[in-house]
Amino acid sequence: MLYIGCYTAATGGNGVGVTALRQEASGALTQVGELAMTSPSWLTRHPTAPVLYATNESADGAITTVELDGLTAVDTVESGGADPCHLEITAEQRFLLCANYSSGSLAVFGLATDGRITGRTDLVTHEGSGPDADRQEAAHVHMAVPLDTPQGTIVSAVDLGTDEIRGYRLSDTGELAQIAVSAMPPGTGPRQLVRRPGTDLAYVAGELAGTLVTVREGPAGTFTPIGVERATLAPYGDDPAAGPNYVAHLVIAGERLYLSNRGPDCVTEFDLTGESPKAVADHPSGAFPRHFSLVDGVCHVAAQRGDAIVSFPPAGGAATRFATGSPTCVIPG
Repeated sequence: MLYIGCYTAATGGNGVGVTALRQEASGALTQVGELAMTSPSWLTRHPTAPVLYATNESADGAITTVELDGLTAVDTVESGGADPCHLEITAEQRFLLCANYSSGSLAVFGLATDGRITGRTDLVTHEGSGPDADRQEAAHVHMAVPLDTPQGTIVSAVDLGTDEIRGYRLSDTGELAQIAVSAMPPGTGPRQLVRRPGTDLAYVAGELAGTLVTVREGPAGTFTPIGVERATLAPYGDDPAAGPNYVAHLVIAGERLYLSNRGPDCVTEFDLTGESPKAVADHPSGAFPRHFSLVDGVCHVAAQRGDAIVSFPPAGGAATRFATGSPTCVIPG
């Protein structure tokens, strides 16, 4: 199963809501369910309970809990800010983290064992700005990444507006205490952070600069930039024949890293075996590839402006398309 989030008419898109797809033995995708709701731009599947969570990305932001059996909305709570854009569940499955983009805030919610949201336990709001007057006029939290440590859970909040990653310690009662502020290169516009398993390295997707930033973590929750790479082999930005590149989603799979590029409209594959990431291939992925998932050797891409899920095997082979309105997120179920 694949579950698709999208933008709906309320926020300028043409999608309907959460869509459930089944992948057939042939590789073809078949729609098996749909649940209407306002702009479920990001989806997160609970690791054990039969539910997923959707951000309702609008000015009066909300989080909807969806029961997978029957694809039914069972609960909706306020997200604590405007335009929630990312959700993550902590390792022990006790808390749900929510990044509210326009409000520049990070919210924490308690979770019951059945996956139901029990209430908000904390909300922190960032302040600051960056050199891009249009996109960095204020704080814009885009992602929150938890890390389980012997000293407890550390949460890293990626702030596109302030060019920072702010580290928090999450208490047993779901409260956040700031422990670090890590600066990224000015104008990076950090969107996502992904740690490389088994190392002290992590990678940051720089949406505004069109870059992939390598950082070293130490102590936990503190990051130091050690390298910056162009996000794709394709021309963009400073090339007069090309337009901008708004880097989006980042995934690590073994010794490979994949990064979606909106503008060049490709998922770029990087080799991680050297001293720094090396771009080795650009995979065409439809117009404005916002998010993607790698499932059983196939990359499924939410091509937002292409109104399609574009699926291709990075190792080589033909791509297929499944038409769907303004897709923004695609996750396995």
